[in-house]
Amino acid sequence: MKKAEGNGIPPRVYRCAAGKRGCGTIYAMSNPVASVHLIEGTEEFLAERARNQIISAIRASIPEGADLPVNTMRAGDITGPELLELLSPSLFGEDRVIVLTNTDEAGKEPAELLLKAALDPAPGIYLIIMHSGGGRTKNMLPKYRKVANQVYEVAELKDRERPGWVKNEFRSHEVEVTPDVVQALLEGVGSDLRELASAVSQLVADTGGAVTAAKVREYHAGVAEVSGFDIADLAVTGQTAKAVASTRRALQLGTSPVALAAALASKVGAIARLYTSRGSDSRRLAGTLGMHPFVVEKTVKVARKWNGEAISDAVILIAELDSAVKGQGGDQNYEIEAAVRQIAELAQK
Repeated sequence: MKKAEGNGIPPRVYRCAAGKRGCGTIYAMSNPVASVHLIEGTEEFLAERARNQIISAIRASIPEGADLPVNTMRAGDITGPELLELLSPSLFGEDRVIVLTNTDEAGKEPAELLLKAALDPAPGIYLIIMHSGGGRTKNMLPKYRKVANQVYEVAELKDRERPGWVKNEFRSHEVEVTPDVVQALLEGVGSDLRELASAVSQLVADTGGAVTAAKVREYHAGVAEVSGFDIADLAVTGQTAKAVASTRRALQLGTSPVALAAALASKVGAIARLYTSRGSDSRRLAGTLGMHPFVVEKTVKVARKWNGEAISDAVILIAELDSAVKGQGGDQNYEIEAAVRQIAELAQK
């Protein structure tokens, strides 16, 4: 197969977001299957789905019963000799898949080695490059896109995109649903794409495709999970009523107060670390603090709205909460709800 840069044909792009058919089912690939694939974005479920479906498509394209070794390794760990060995044709002529993960974290030398390998893989060798879209090798993305035959964009969905994604998920099962079905599913299951996809599949199978809002509520009423990190986000952005209500909901569903306290501590700690670093380069900060650049950028925006005194009070509060939820205080549920309320109020100062 000729490469995109050689024939002037841009790579086929699958956008795995709301309203798009890409990454719902992506078996409609070229025949033979393309040799170089780039999965770009931070939505883990969509990235995993894209990778698995690419491998399935490759397996379906080779003789039945033939072996298909799949080698998975971090891009930053590869060396020239090791990559050369992986890319060399098998003595027995078997096809091989090489999955390079965390390419965004790779150093310059491994990133260049990978790019060179993607220019001209041997027959029967398939490369799957996984990249978050940011990180140390963000500047390499245009080059990776150029050599990739197919690109799968797996960016995290915004809240407004989730209903469209759910509707498209039903379509991938050849089922059309009304907006009230989508809303009922989101209310009942929550926002996690893996759980939503599983719920869609189960509903379609159990109802024969005749999915109604009443059926969704029958299956999922009252079981939506509330993420501790969602609660922490609400608290540090000063959304007191929503944060407290979500905390109560999480506790009712059996979420551990210790887990909620950990999520709150993580968020407050990140704000405290980034508050004094405002104006610094987010990429450099990410490396220094061991955080993803996207998380740094998102947290810095929140940290700018806090003041130093409020952050000091919040850090002290988190330390007291840690002791309280680990058995040195009174009612754990009361302690976590009170802490969430106080953090949200401090965010408004």
